[in-house]
Amino acid sequence: MATDRVDILTKGSLMTTTASARSGYGSTLTQKGALVFGVVFLIVGIAGFIPGLTMDMGTMMAAGNDSMAKLLGLFQVSVLHNIVHLLFGIVGLIAARSHGFSRQYLLVGGIIYAVLFIYGLFTAGMANAANFVPLNSADNVLHLVLAVAMIILGIVLPRAGARTAR
Repeated sequence: MATDRVDILTKGSLMTTTASARSGYGSTLTQKGALVFGVVFLIVGIAGFIPGLTMDMGTMMAAGNDSMAKLLGLFQVSVLHNIVHLLFGIVGLIAARSHGFSRQYLLVGGIIYAVLFIYGLFTAGMANAANFVPLNSADNVLHLVLAVAMIILGIVLPRAGARTAR
């Protein structure tokens, strides 16, 4: 079984902590971070299909910029957009089973959202074929926040968890 080894210098002595690759579901801070993101993405994916939470449901398209449905009246969504959120949620729940996978989920997920943010800078609100995942300015801001949060947590949580495991 693989382990993540972290050496910590405390008060002049060197401590080594290890977190096994399978340390229990949601048992490390990194796993809890992946779990929280997974649950939130699942909720958002489901909410995107609920009338009342998503405005203009009648205009929701499978994909493309023609979908005028907006989650909470703010975030432009489509069936594809909602399915992507559901998949990110499922992967987050699965990732929470392992410390290493949780860290990868946060880092890779953050990178994917950073790419989506950059993509949205050029396509958000535009009526062209490049905007196949309907994005508006609110989506773009959210994608930037998600990218930064996931990447920072993917870097900081493993270290914070190693400091607290004595």
